[in-house]
Amino acid sequence: MTSAPGRRSSTFTRLLRHGFTDPSAAERLLDGPELTAVRSDPVLLDALGATADPDLALLGLVRLLEAQTGAAARQELLDTLISAKPLRDRLLGVLGASTALADHLARHPSDWQALVTYEPRDLHPGVEEFERCLASATDPVSLRVAYRRCLMSIAARDVCGTTEVAQTAAELADLATATLRAALALAADAAPEDAALCRLAVIAMGKCGGHELNYVSDVDVIFVGEAVGGADEDKALRAAARLASHLMRICSETTVEGSIWPVDANLRPEGRNGPLVRTLASHLAYYQRWAKTWEFQALLKARPVAGDLALGEEYVAALQPLVWQAAERENFVADVQKMRRRVVENIPADEIDRQLKLGPGGLRDVEFAVQLLQLVHGRADVSLRSGTTLDALRALAAGGYVGRADAAQLDDAYRFLRSMEHRIQLHRLRRTHLVPQDEADLRRLGRSLGLRTDPVASLHREWRRHASVVRRLHEKLFYRPLLDAVAQLAPGEARLSAEAARERMVALGYADPAAALRHLEALASGVTRKAAIQRTLLPVLLGWFADSADPDAGLLNFRNVSDALGKTPWYLRLLRDEGAAAENLARVLSAGRLAPDLLMRAPEAVALLGDGDGGGLAPRSRASLEQEILAAVRRADNAVQGVTAARGVRRRELFRTSAADIVGSYGTESQPAEADQGALVDLVGGAVSDLTAATLAGTLRAVVREGWGDTLPTRFAIIGMGRFGGHELGYGSDADVLFVHEPRDGVDEGEASRAANKVVAEMRRLLQIPSADPPLLVDADLRPEGKSGPLVRTLKSYEAYYRRWSLAWERHALLRAEPVAGDEELGRRFTGLIDPLRYPADGLDEDAVREIRRLKARMESERLPRGADPKLHAKLGPGGLSDVEWTVQLLQLRHGAGEPGLRTTRTRQALAAAREAGLVSEEHAAILDEAWVLATRVRNAVMLVRGRAGDTFPTQPRELAAVGRYLGYGPGHAGDMLDAYRRTARRARGVVEELFYGGV
Repeated sequence: MTSAPGRRSSTFTRLLRHGFTDPSAAERLLDGPELTAVRSDPVLLDALGATADPDLALLGLVRLLEAQTGAAARQELLDTLISAKPLRDRLLGVLGASTALADHLARHPSDWQALVTYEPRDLHPGVEEFERCLASATDPVSLRVAYRRCLMSIAARDVCGTTEVAQTAAELADLATATLRAALALAADAAPEDAALCRLAVIAMGKCGGHELNYVSDVDVIFVGEAVGGADEDKALRAAARLASHLMRICSETTVEGSIWPVDANLRPEGRNGPLVRTLASHLAYYQRWAKTWEFQALLKARPVAGDLALGEEYVAALQPLVWQAAERENFVADVQKMRRRVVENIPADEIDRQLKLGPGGLRDVEFAVQLLQLVHGRADVSLRSGTTLDALRALAAGGYVGRADAAQLDDAYRFLRSMEHRIQLHRLRRTHLVPQDEADLRRLGRSLGLRTDPVASLHREWRRHASVVRRLHEKLFYRPLLDAVAQLAPGEARLSAEAARERMVALGYADPAAALRHLEALASGVTRKAAIQRTLLPVLLGWFADSADPDAGLLNFRNVSDALGKTPWYLRLLRDEGAAAENLARVLSAGRLAPDLLMRAPEAVALLGDGDGGGLAPRSRASLEQEILAAVRRADNAVQGVTAARGVRRRELFRTSAADIVGSYGTESQPAEADQGALVDLVGGAVSDLTAATLAGTLRAVVREGWGDTLPTRFAIIGMGRFGGHELGYGSDADVLFVHEPRDGVDEGEASRAANKVVAEMRRLLQIPSADPPLLVDADLRPEGKSGPLVRTLKSYEAYYRRWSLAWERHALLRAEPVAGDEELGRRFTGLIDPLRYPADGLDEDAVREIRRLKARMESERLPRGADPKLHAKLGPGGLSDVEWTVQLLQLRHGAGEPGLRTTRTRQALAAAREAGLVSEEHAAILDEAWVLATRVRNAVMLVRGRAGDTFPTQPRELAAVGRYLGYGPGHAGDMLDAYRRTARRARGVVEELFYGGV
């Protein structure tokens, strides 16, 4: 039947006004024979326009009418639809929100009558009502049909607003409970002999256990079994496993009606590798001995739902005490937070911005934060033990564990995000937590949530707002009440008790919670601008401190810095306004002793942490450092003041380098630690070496200026040796040097020698003046004749000595020689003098190679500390620095004359050149490079953590954990770090055995 053009135009306009996006198609459906009797009834059009998707609702209605068996059935549906508003709203609401349920109604056209029985005044249906609805099911297919019928009634109340989101989630969990019971009954009917042998309890976990299930979700369960009477336990457990497996198949397998949902039992002890059914005693033994923190967290939601409920209650009662002791486990908070980070890291990059559940600011952030607080405080406060997120959040707010305003915002955000999740899943009844990208899907989603004006834009705006609230509060939730407890600025507000605050600090890893709370009180109390800003910063800072190996030190150091700089306007503004600065500061202050000690003596260096692109932490060039130090020396009144100024620059720049190293190793919240470890080692080695060279240049200038004015009677140069010459100094390395001079024209050699020796003596004296700064020890023991030889020689004296007397070890040591300060021309001439010695044209004969091997063995036997574990000694142990460096240097001595790339003082560059020249295989080069980088990082880490140099891992647990954190190992993984070091060193030693000791 075709309408007149005028009527079509009028209807077309009305359809647009009622929210139809395809009015032409809608007109055709309205003009079809199914709707002949009601096509002009305005009630129908208004009701369609009120749905989430009027086009979808109309199409679903036509399909349902077409599916009715006979004219009488069709007319009954139409009459009821027009006359009964509650049914009309429910039925069209479902059809406009869910194509999957429209498909179900098209297959089962009489099921619409299930929507007649529920009115807004009806009580929330529970498990018993759903069990009655499912009672007629005799097989998996009929159970599936009955389940969908019940699901449709839940969806109808949901989309019409008869129930709110938490009640809908609880109804879905109750329907799942009834379904599990029905499935277990079917399984028992199919195997009565198995049912007679055992008691089987089904424990709901996850969202089903927490009474907050989604429309489409795996239903997580744990099975507990016991033998009946005198039945053999093994036989009974096998029977219980068969029943449990059959239950899972009934719910999970695909039938002509599809499947219900997967039953997931992987939360059981040992996961999918463990037995499907265990006895209660077996469960208890596992949780007492083997369970990880996340397993106790999962047990928060454990609830008996099917089978032998008495056995299920015994299970929960037996395990509950263990759940509430979980917060006492070492690294408890770190474990929970690590689990959360791991979840986020596993989200595909193209999905993270669409993730409602797992992404930052998603549902899981709320759930994890609430569960963490429950586990910390639930042992003492039974009111916190609900498995339902929103109920637990209310209890936390009522007890003062969470601020009421924060709890209200989180509750609001969680409800909105869960509503979005429900409506997204309801459309096709598919398990997804991704916000759709299609415009039509977004429009339907927005309208389903009541956003009728520009629904797509409104949806995005509301979603982002709520996600932002969650992101902001999910960390703050844990720490803000601590500040309220100590600052006491909100009279009448429920707040943490002293004991609850102490419990929370212990859970965060604070060894001295009383002292930590005193620091918080000092920082956050009062009405000053400083205290107000610090109350804003501290919740986030406390989280970063807790992520470190030593939260106590982090908080104490922050208090000390704030006491020193708190009245400086730029300091708090920097931390408040520049996102990276506060996190960088927290990482630096809690990473060990060296960087905080440096900062305490120069608090203004905090400003280096605030450069948004990281430029503030980038090492400065040697030229710019030398320029600054020399300018400071010129301004000084005497040599002591000049060297003090140089040491001040050194202190600041050591802080810059150590901070860059820490931030690069730990990463930040927005930039996880993915830095190339070799690049970090090169950065530190180059920066510290350049800084040492500039400091020596400044000290030399100060001494010469005070003793001789502008010109020394002799040209004077300092040659870097060892790791100094190789640009590989660590934070605690001595500066190995040689001193060389050459009399100026017309100057007596004796006078020149006396001047040169006086310069050296004065430099060493000034650098050894006691100071709180890290010492700079100048070591000249690699000079000709060692400690018994003169401290400084002329260039001619060096030439004569090396020509006649040089030993193998001296030629070897010269491989790392490089001018670092003083007369540049003299330095170049010294380099020209020694090149033929360190890169001999004829290579090395067998005797020379044998002597080098003998020297290495002697050095290691004499210098390895007594009682030290050689396998963990980063310098002298197997596969350590000495092994790698001597192997590379032997290659340089043998092949440097013919391979220009080997003529470098830097170990990694020489190794790369040897690889390029084919002297070392790719695999061997990679193994040696990895070992050298790791050993260097261990030494740097020890200095950063302990504030003093060391070549082996600390024995004190907290220091060892801090070294592990720097090297990328989380809490509780110090043993993994040591195993990895031994493994890396062992592989390197194998290469050394082949390259250094194998053959000539």
